[in-house]
Amino acid sequence: MADASHSDPLMALVKEKGLIDDIQFEEVSQEHERTGKLFGDILKDFGLVDSDTQLQIIAEYLGTEVIDLRSVNFTPELLSAVPSATARMYQCVPVGLYGSTLQVALGNPLNPSALDELGFIIRKDLAQVVADPGQIMRTIDQHYGGETESVGDILKELGEDTELGKGVADAQNASEAELGDMANEVPIVRFVNLVLFQAIQDRASDIHFEPFEDEFKIRYRVDGALYEMSPPPKDLAIPVISRLKVMANLNIAERRMPQDGRITVPVGNKLIDLRISCLPTAFGESVVLRVLDRSSISLDIDSLGLPKHVLEYTAEAIQQPNGIFVVTGPTGSGKTTTLYSCLRRINTMDSKLLTAEDPVEFDIEGIMQVQVNEAAGMTFSKALRSFLRQDPDVIMLGEMRDLETSQIAIQASLTGHLVLSTLHTNDAPGAVTRLLDMGVEPFLISSSLMAVLAQRLVRTVCKKCRAPFEPTENQLSMLNLSPHDLGEKVFYYGRGCQACNDTGYKGRKGIFELLVINDAIRGLINERAPTIVVRHKAMELGMVTLREDGLRSIFDGDTTIEEVLKYT
Repeated sequence: MADASHSDPLMALVKEKGLIDDIQFEEVSQEHERTGKLFGDILKDFGLVDSDTQLQIIAEYLGTEVIDLRSVNFTPELLSAVPSATARMYQCVPVGLYGSTLQVALGNPLNPSALDELGFIIRKDLAQVVADPGQIMRTIDQHYGGETESVGDILKELGEDTELGKGVADAQNASEAELGDMANEVPIVRFVNLVLFQAIQDRASDIHFEPFEDEFKIRYRVDGALYEMSPPPKDLAIPVISRLKVMANLNIAERRMPQDGRITVPVGNKLIDLRISCLPTAFGESVVLRVLDRSSISLDIDSLGLPKHVLEYTAEAIQQPNGIFVVTGPTGSGKTTTLYSCLRRINTMDSKLLTAEDPVEFDIEGIMQVQVNEAAGMTFSKALRSFLRQDPDVIMLGEMRDLETSQIAIQASLTGHLVLSTLHTNDAPGAVTRLLDMGVEPFLISSSLMAVLAQRLVRTVCKKCRAPFEPTENQLSMLNLSPHDLGEKVFYYGRGCQACNDTGYKGRKGIFELLVINDAIRGLINERAPTIVVRHKAMELGMVTLREDGLRSIFDGDTTIEEVLKYT
């Protein structure tokens, strides 16, 4: 900490201008170390350099001007250029809009990375001006609603709380009790809550806390794409991660082994479930939270956006007394949501449903859900064996990940149970060969498997800023289309607006491929035919591929060519 003054850009500027001498420089530095107060405030309190002079020096250094925010006319158009959460997070106020250039005033004007990130978030060219930080705060509270606090406030408090600051700096060697105390300090609690609140407001599906050698990154995933928040000081990594572990009732002293758990946080008037995974890395623990917002996911099979023929077949298949129905796709493609929707549809008084999941993602009324825990010896295969003694009608298996589990699942289906499960393969025919590769006998697969549903999630075009465009021949050829295949069809893209955070996309929808196992396909399975042969046969028999279903979404104006090419 002793050298903070030497690295503080404001102190360097003031000293260079000859406004303070070496002795005063030392005094200010010592005061900063003692109290953790901001250098600017100390210079002012000691009567060395007043606020106006400080602002003038900073503006001169940045080659810009000082603006009095009281004279700015904050029109709705101007305010909408910076989203409220961003204004709060970055302590940033828009002061003028000239074409595609936005003039902004930042609470910490000498932090170059903040400006870069803002440009990335706002997607405009930024021109920086300098304004009184107090005025910036008041403007944000006045125009962006004063109800929520900002990360800047909290970090400032953390900076001013020297006791906590000392503790944070020594966190590496802290005892379990000290870590627990630190994790419950008000600023840390508020900081973590605000980060979670912010991410959930932005409809994030995952929140990543990642300690690196020199920095501590917080990123979150919205509609499949990762965005970075302004990074907090590196020192906060251990207290913040300890706080998350406290919330999830995990062992905060254990930093060498992976841990998993759940957190429930109230946001607005609802409770959001978060699944937490801690992984030890070279520079500390990396924590990822998966946001399970029940209200944002409709577990109704009719609202999944399945094409008509797929919906009709699926609704019928899950009413069968026995057989296996597999949903396949990469991680995060919505497989679990589809399976839950199927379970909801068949969850009636007269049937008993059991699930084995790793972990249980949503609690569904009336279904016995079992958490698989490999570490404690509760494996999928063990859970399945016990299930069969519980007299179920329907079993859902989180994943058929090995030969043993797959064999028991098949036995269960052959002895009169309906089994729903997932596999990680790229397409529906690939699921058949995956089971063969695991070592399952072909005749077992062909006699038990009813159908495989492959799915992907593509981002949907924002309805508010959607605009038609003419695709290039190159884009069409990548989709195997020629200009005269198009006829009257219209292609859309999102221009980017406030509603979609200037991404052009808002929300996601599924595209699907259904492989029904009929006699022709059974014959190929028994011959151990390769995926490509199964695929061609299925297409010959009318299977609509993921790519073709993607085209349906493009023509319906729901998604873009890029999204479909990316996922199929």
